[in-house]
Amino acid sequence: MYALLAAAPRSAAVQLQLWTPEGTPAAAAQTVALEFLAGVVRGIEKDHQPRWVWDRAQNWYPALLAAGVRVERCHDLGLCQAILLHSAFASATGYRQRAPALPPEAVSSYPDTNSAQGSLFEQSVENSAWGLSAVAAELGSQKSAIASSTHPDRLALLLSAESACALVAAEMQYEGIPWRGDLHRRLLDELLGPEPPDHVRPPKLEALARDLRAALDAPTLNPDSPQDLMRALHRAGIDAKTTRSWELQEFHHPSIEPLLAYRKLSRLFTTNGWTWLEQWVRDGRFHSEYVVGGVVSGRWASRGGGAMQIPKQIRGAALADPGHKLIVADAAQLEPRVLAALAQDSAMAAAGRDKDLYAGIAAQGFGGERAMAKVALLGAIYGSTSGESGRLMPQLTRMYPRAVGFVEEAARAGERGEQVSTRLGRSTPPVSEQWRASQRSGTAEEQRRAESAARSRGRFTRNFVVQGTAAEWACCWLAELRRRLRALSPAAGAGTGAAAAARPELVFFLHDEVMVHCPDELVVAVTEMVHESSRVATRLLFGQIPLEFPVNVTVVESYADAK
Repeated sequence: MYALLAAAPRSAAVQLQLWTPEGTPAAAAQTVALEFLAGVVRGIEKDHQPRWVWDRAQNWYPALLAAGVRVERCHDLGLCQAILLHSAFASATGYRQRAPALPPEAVSSYPDTNSAQGSLFEQSVENSAWGLSAVAAELGSQKSAIASSTHPDRLALLLSAESACALVAAEMQYEGIPWRGDLHRRLLDELLGPEPPDHVRPPKLEALARDLRAALDAPTLNPDSPQDLMRALHRAGIDAKTTRSWELQEFHHPSIEPLLAYRKLSRLFTTNGWTWLEQWVRDGRFHSEYVVGGVVSGRWASRGGGAMQIPKQIRGAALADPGHKLIVADAAQLEPRVLAALAQDSAMAAAGRDKDLYAGIAAQGFGGERAMAKVALLGAIYGSTSGESGRLMPQLTRMYPRAVGFVEEAARAGERGEQVSTRLGRSTPPVSEQWRASQRSGTAEEQRRAESAARSRGRFTRNFVVQGTAAEWACCWLAELRRRLRALSPAAGAGTGAAAAARPELVFFLHDEVMVHCPDELVVAVTEMVHESSRVATRLLFGQIPLEFPVNVTVVESYADAK
């Protein structure tokens, strides 16, 4: 059953309507005042366990969580539309031509749990410009597109998993990563020195700046200015083309060591320093907004707080509550295993059976040199044709012609301006008319630029099919794990109180890594859920295949001890 939820026209209220699984109304629509919405949703969730349909989960679910209400399932029209608009699976359905424009995604602060019930949902109504009829029409249009697509089962799975991840993202933002502000400050003091006044560098950072100026004989150098820094480096005889760390490490000069140290600490100061702590950590939790499908391949992104890049220097501040542990799990060599599954390369699958995939590949053809095998395989996925990976590519091709051929064909399709798709049906956006025009060259210089643009797109599509399918696997893993964790949780709709505090919670996700904040007594059960959920994700995407997707799990008190 579906439960459609939308803003009521010209009033501070919402409209709700139950629909059958076939997509027809099961009851008359009802208008609900904002102060009663949480209770009504809780009751419907308890009685019907519907799939909630709304324009965007991010518009509605944060306020429901703040009101103490959780839901099991949803259909996020915005996320699903973004997939269907470009999916080659649905290109012949006419959906792209008839799809209405969704309202722009709103960026809003998380609701205050101390607010009155009615005021919690005022922002939701303001952000949601669609009425009930528009929500119903778009749901019907999307269901029709799925049913008439070339792979309806795969596409339906993708949209279901994507919508489930919208709920996960909101719940993780609401729960937050356990974060000890006192430990964070202690780490900053050790690394940077005491907290400085505004617009002043911390003591240890300023000391490195002085050392750098002395080494470059540049007393007025501002090391935070790339232009200043490049001029000073060139005057010192360091012919660097950029200020990237990997390039600077190639030079032997007294300035390089303090420069690299300065840049590392400067990044910590600006992205995760005292200001970050004040802005993003409250009530002992780090709350960041996750953006599901924020990257074109389907990977997540984050909006504020930098949850996708928590530096190792401060991970010690992520500390489990008393009586809890952090269960940190990551999928081992996810993208290479996805490639083996997509290409149905039995030789590569055998290399990773019951062991480290890179070690297995090394044993089969690289003289046991794991590092060489890793460079070769990642080079195939990312399109690196020069250097060590380029030198090793012929050997990899002889060993695994199906796997290498799969990504090569994706690259050639991209170079021709064609779309490529993931396993479940996320496709690359069509090329622009400007790109197509650039391929019609009339001079040697135009031909050179056209070939360069084609190769660049080929590298993108080569990686897209693998990275995008890996994102789908991770999304299914996350959705299945959430479902299993909820089975250990209080009754449907319950979201706060002592019972809620005793349940395991997903609190962090990064591409192929998840973190669960778990009561001590449930660690063994939840660890098994993590493993079983990965097996379910594999079956959902690929069926029964002779390839494993192992998950490495560590149980720690501090995130710093996880890796």
